[in-house]
Amino acid sequence: MSVHMPDADQAVLGRRDEIVAALSAIVPGEGVIATERQMRPYESDGLTAYKQLPMVVVLPVTTEQVSQVLRYCHQNKIKVVPRGAGTSLSGGALPLEDGVLLGMAKFNRIREIDFDNRCAVVEPGVTNLAISGAVEHAGFYYAPDPSSQIACSIGGNVAENSGGVHCLKYGMTTNNILGLEMVLITGEVLRLGGRHLDSGGYDLIGIVTGSEGLLGVVTEVTVRILKKAETARAVLVGFPSSEDAGDCVSRIIGAGIIPGGMEMMDKPAIHAVEEFVRAGYPLDVEALLIVELDGPKSEVDYLIDRVAAIAKECRSSTLRVSNTEQERLLFWAGRKAAFPAVGRISPDYYCMDGTIPRAKLPVVLKRIRELSEHYGLRVANVFHAGDGNLHPLILYDANKPGELEKTEDFGAEILKLCVEVGGVLTGEHGVGVEKRDLMPAMFTEIDLDQQQRLKCAFDADGLLNPGKVFPKLHRCAELGRLHVHAGKLPFPDIPRF
Repeated sequence: MSVHMPDADQAVLGRRDEIVAALSAIVPGEGVIATERQMRPYESDGLTAYKQLPMVVVLPVTTEQVSQVLRYCHQNKIKVVPRGAGTSLSGGALPLEDGVLLGMAKFNRIREIDFDNRCAVVEPGVTNLAISGAVEHAGFYYAPDPSSQIACSIGGNVAENSGGVHCLKYGMTTNNILGLEMVLITGEVLRLGGRHLDSGGYDLIGIVTGSEGLLGVVTEVTVRILKKAETARAVLVGFPSSEDAGDCVSRIIGAGIIPGGMEMMDKPAIHAVEEFVRAGYPLDVEALLIVELDGPKSEVDYLIDRVAAIAKECRSSTLRVSNTEQERLLFWAGRKAAFPAVGRISPDYYCMDGTIPRAKLPVVLKRIRELSEHYGLRVANVFHAGDGNLHPLILYDANKPGELEKTEDFGAEILKLCVEVGGVLTGEHGVGVEKRDLMPAMFTEIDLDQQQRLKCAFDADGLLNPGKVFPKLHRCAELGRLHVHAGKLPFPDIPRF
């Protein structure tokens, strides 16, 4: 399957040998990969329906090398695609035929842990779970926990503003980042924020978090670490219908209860997960909620009783409370294994990502079932129900002619539905190439032009990750914005090195 990307610059391709030699001088040894066979693992990210070999792969190990690579590419008008662990599900790290793929996997050190200021300074290639692993001995953890946390990198989390099962109470990546070091396409190194909770002036960390590699390359991240709650218990609640489960989600939040996490799965997902993990999920229900309450023990016990009462009002058919930490983790192990579990029951699946108002869950689930029948494709639904972030998994077989295209049409209908009911196109996977052409369903042309003006302020020549996010590219001059020149950033108060 191919996706429309910017036309390859034949002049750049004609200079490939020269470019490879120049990059090899900047990142010597095994820092440059240029053969087709060795570049093959980089041809796609987690959205494997789209593939493209890069012109060359560069694997720097220092901020100075990143700076020199970007400066060289800027001076020679060469496109650059930043890449973390490659777990993106939106094609955000899809390479370009005439572009450098800048892999950040070797930036894998935890530079400092500062318990006094409750933060950790890490490189972007550090995995999400490794941060919690490094601080758990002192009773701390890093809150955002995507299902791919064992593999996804913190730099990729910043690029996509990743969430996770506990983002309902503790926030997304953007709520847990204190400082960033990033390199502009010009090679300039900027420091944003620090170890303090808030910075004065423009919220540039907020702009960079979720920018999908369009503004710069992050080389260091300062994250908040939190003290583990005194008590955490999870409740498994089964329902005779997805509509009842969706209603229960709205009522729990409406009652003023903010669980540590609140996840939902429908029957196909429940059965796939239980066969894979053996978490003890009930198999005679149509929908399952996992509700985690955390805090002081007395508060948790009280909230469990309130959640149980609300679930009963919503016609729950089963309810089970974790009695040990091992049991609680087993409940979550099932949910976090949902994606690989579904992979065992279908040759292929397409993982969607959209966000809706919680109150619209019953309506949206009903419509997804209708679309499933219309397209003749099964769907397993897994969501961060507490914040309305849906992850429908459309099951298909790429070996059947036309089935992938039908799947994409089905997925587009789901995303349009999210916008129609007052939601948005993405919750945490980003836009990338997957949702790029659906952006006009949510934004006007004026909105998109304004977003591109911001892009141009950081990357006047459009060399960073072109072809992603925006359905139509403009020359920066057409948008009438300030260009970035070395030493003349439009943000004068940012420390630069």
